[in-house]
Amino acid sequence: MSGKWKITAVSIASIVLITVNIYLLEKKESKVERTVLVENWIKVKKDTITDTIQTNGVIKPVEEYDIYFDTKKNDFKKFLVKEGDAITAGSSLFEYTTTELDAQKVDLEAEKTAAGGEIAGIEEYIDKLRSYQATLTSDSGIAAIDESVEKNLSIDLTTSSTDLIKSSIEQEIYKQELEKNSLNEKVKMLDAKLSSIEEQSNSIVTTSEADGVVKNINKNLNNPIISIVSINMGIAGEFSEEEMKKAKVGMTIKASSSDSIKALKGTIGRIHSYPAEEPSLKKDNKFPFQALIEPEGEETEPLLVGSKVDLTVITNEKAGVPSVPIEAVHYQKQPYIYKLTKKGYVDKHYIKKGLKAEGKQEIIEGPSVGDVILLKPNVAVKNHSNFITPIQFEKLKVATYKKFTSREKVRYLLLGILEK
Repeated sequence: MSGKWKITAVSIASIVLITVNIYLLEKKESKVERTVLVENWIKVKKDTITDTIQTNGVIKPVEEYDIYFDTKKNDFKKFLVKEGDAITAGSSLFEYTTTELDAQKVDLEAEKTAAGGEIAGIEEYIDKLRSYQATLTSDSGIAAIDESVEKNLSIDLTTSSTDLIKSSIEQEIYKQELEKNSLNEKVKMLDAKLSSIEEQSNSIVTTSEADGVVKNINKNLNNPIISIVSINMGIAGEFSEEEMKKAKVGMTIKASSSDSIKALKGTIGRIHSYPAEEPSLKKDNKFPFQALIEPEGEETEPLLVGSKVDLTVITNEKAGVPSVPIEAVHYQKQPYIYKLTKKGYVDKHYIKKGLKAEGKQEIIEGPSVGDVILLKPNVAVKNHSNFITPIQFEKLKVATYKKFTSREKVRYLLLGILEK
């Protein structure tokens, strides 16, 4: 064939090829029109999806105890601790006396004085009785009797016999001795009470109920006069209004601090239901929370109060669930994804969504783990379209070919021959 005919044949073939392609492209519902070039695809995989809140916090003592003092009923003496002191349960904090004890002391002392006066009067009366009794047996004659003695004997001294008078005096002396003994017992009892009050007045001490550190002392005696913080450290922070909708007590936290190499773990222990400041329309309200840190053992380095930490709150987590990238999910009336079938079609599959976080979407109903899906289509894809994929020249290597098993080599060869 001469050169002229060769040129003519090539030109005719080119025109035919171009014409056929134009026809196929312009033909309505042609196979070419429904063929999609798929450059980005991915498999549905089993994954763990974790939804979190990323926020900040500060290391602070878990608890704070306030100690109060009643200045109306008590007289303060002195503090027994200083700010910054580490204390244990039972440590003495301050001394004081009570005005109530002072009043009781005054009353008891008055009662004791009265009892002493009564005892002195009884002893004087007994002396008079014994003096008169002595005159009844002497030869010097009967002495004049004291009026108080005569009145208490309750007998007629002018008509009664000497023996009867002696007997009446003995009975009266016995009676007075009993009264005197009773008053002496009362004085002993009052002395015991006064001694007890004296001891209490000198040693009334308020003690700490728990281990901790003295945070603040109010030397003006305004309550609370002492504030004690616990030695157990926690994390304090604030949630925004949106974060409050997801956060709950008991959720797991992870924290990292520049002061600690090891990450901290724990749980949310408390969330305030009222904002830290008065609610306002002009700003996002903040709700304080407190996280408890799990102890890591005695060898753990102590946490510095006030250290800043980056905090992750795990609000939801699902492990081993079917997952696809969020960008693979499309929406019309309901969510769907494009699945690439083994027969070379792109099929639309509606799905039921689950947890969405970290750029991942859980699939509750829809394609299964291992199914291949279309990721980020460049053009609108019609359902049940054919698809083609670009040749990956970088994989056309002898080494790649050698990785196939004999069965795979035969299978792919037959696919190349028989597939349309």
